[in-house]
Amino acid sequence: MRVLAVIPARGGSAGIPLKNLAPVGGIPLVTRAVRACLRADLIDGVVVSTDHEGIAQVAREAGAQVVERPAEISGGSASSEAAVLHALDALTEEPEVVVLVQCTSAFIDAADLDAAVARVLDGEADAVFSGLPTHDFLWTTAGVGINHDPAVRPMRQELEAQVRETGAFYVMRTAGLLEHGHRFFGEVAVQPVPSRHAIQIDEPEDLEIVRALAPFVDEPEPIDVDAVITDFDGVHTDDKAYVDSDGREMVLVSRSDGMGVSLLRKAGVKVLVMSTEQNPVVAARARKLGVPVLQGLAEKRTVLRDWLTIEGLDPARVAYVGNDVNDLGPMAEVGWPIAVPDAHPRVRAAARVVLTRPGGAGAVRELCDRVAAARPVQVAEPEPQAPLRLAKKPVAIGDVLVGDGEPVYVIGEIGINHNGDVEIAKRLIDVAAEAGCQAVKFQKRTPEICVPVEQRDQIRQTPWGEMTYLDYKIRTEFGHDEYHEIAKYCDERGLHWFASPWDVPSVEFLEEMNVLVHKVASASVADHELLRALAATNKPLILSTGMSTLSEIDQAVEILGTSKLIMMHATSTYPLPPEEANLRTITTLKERYGVPVGYSGHERGLQISLAAVTLGAVTVERHITLDRTMWGSDHAASLEPSGLEHLVRDIRIIEQAMGDGVKRVFPGEQAPKARLRRVTV
Repeated sequence: MRVLAVIPARGGSAGIPLKNLAPVGGIPLVTRAVRACLRADLIDGVVVSTDHEGIAQVAREAGAQVVERPAEISGGSASSEAAVLHALDALTEEPEVVVLVQCTSAFIDAADLDAAVARVLDGEADAVFSGLPTHDFLWTTAGVGINHDPAVRPMRQELEAQVRETGAFYVMRTAGLLEHGHRFFGEVAVQPVPSRHAIQIDEPEDLEIVRALAPFVDEPEPIDVDAVITDFDGVHTDDKAYVDSDGREMVLVSRSDGMGVSLLRKAGVKVLVMSTEQNPVVAARARKLGVPVLQGLAEKRTVLRDWLTIEGLDPARVAYVGNDVNDLGPMAEVGWPIAVPDAHPRVRAAARVVLTRPGGAGAVRELCDRVAAARPVQVAEPEPQAPLRLAKKPVAIGDVLVGDGEPVYVIGEIGINHNGDVEIAKRLIDVAAEAGCQAVKFQKRTPEICVPVEQRDQIRQTPWGEMTYLDYKIRTEFGHDEYHEIAKYCDERGLHWFASPWDVPSVEFLEEMNVLVHKVASASVADHELLRALAATNKPLILSTGMSTLSEIDQAVEILGTSKLIMMHATSTYPLPPEEANLRTITTLKERYGVPVGYSGHERGLQISLAAVTLGAVTVERHITLDRTMWGSDHAASLEPSGLEHLVRDIRIIEQAMGDGVKRVFPGEQAPKARLRRVTV
């Protein structure tokens, strides 16, 4: 062994009890010293000399060898040299160079250690110590200038540089130390260190200072945790609220946060949002991110402890991100307390990491990236030759993810309920937008292909008079002009739009319209020519499964693939009686095909659709109409505006009510519990 680092770390301390175990940036001082030595290329071994078992355990965990320090050299008057000499005597091999490293310097740069060691190894010096060059005016306590004549006040930069010993480290030729018994002998040199590394912790105030500095001085490192918990206001947002003229509250968030959270979820990192407020904005954002949320918390620290216990998580491997003083409690419970840069000063001081991006401007994404950086790179295994058994994952439709853990994607199916009138279609689009749907769906046919030959000349009574069935279907079909108008109007109302193509030319038509997604109607499950045309678009596909056997669905899925597939459980009875709903098929389809599964309903009322959501339906599609008594085949099984509004409202309530499965006492239960709970033994 050529170079050995010895770190004296006794258990006693006059100013700060167990100072060497005090955390700075979430890391005990003794661990910080050991890590600095291990990072130095020229240091071959690290020994911690201590009389305290707790320090010894932490030192071993950090990677150091431990030498038990006897009581006679463990008191307040014992010198550091005594500890170093004792450590050298306890070792079987004598190093050429010994480095005395002090835990009380929180910021030791391995590069500075290497530079100092090199100067001794190269023969430039016999002893090198860390020093801070300064041009400060120095005085005695009696008011006498030490390095200047007060009567002739020079410019500060004209003063000869002095050096303040920082106490961080001392590099010595071992033979010289053994000969002289102290750290300064022979040719002594200074290893300059920057001022941010030069703070020595002697008093409690010094400890507070380095804790406040740690987030800014420490180099960013990957954050290796199993769970990330965040406050909401000030972390996901910029801690401001925007209120419109109707009193609706809005907040500013970063779109990039969503991708970051998605990366963590895919990596198996648990994510949770905690908030003291009960606010629908928080719930909505959590749904968008696909993460659980705990709101209205009077005491975050207690709830966090319960959650960690229930989830079986090691608190040392959990990160909590906060911005205000009510986050100090939960931050103290975890191994990675983290703050946003504009957090309260006490929160920044308590943080192991201070992020560089503010809340609402990418703070969450920055954290997610650092957590993801600590996860092992997943090498993709070759896909098994069983395309029906892929893992369930959300499917992106435009800027919306549809799948488990995401908000239910509600589709208002206009279908052919527009009766060939663009103005009726626009009114139905308004109905869907005002109810809170994310999309509307139409049906697109080439009548000359889709209408069976035997039905073409049948006479139908229509609102436009008597005509053949083929003429009626042509009369109610929209073309390019109408769909361009519909696309523009949907964009203005913030809705996706798409259609069920019933033939290959209709697929080509919709591709020209640049729809985001295609829908396969239940009637088309066995139309393999159509399915192949849809698969060739490489667009997300929604497959309705009404009037189909599992064997027929298997064949359809073999053509469509599963990478961008969403299934819809459906029963093609109009209107649907409850006994034919068979909602447990939602679970069957999820387990069999491994894709997100929704529900396409044709029943009267809302109950069956809402039950589908509780069973895990990721999207709900219902026919909509202005009036169920209107002329046309689908109006009777459709929802009128008020029904659609109630459906969307109740779906969102159910999403909140489903929760995360963690049993806890909620804030609203505290008062009844205190008043009513009877405890006996």
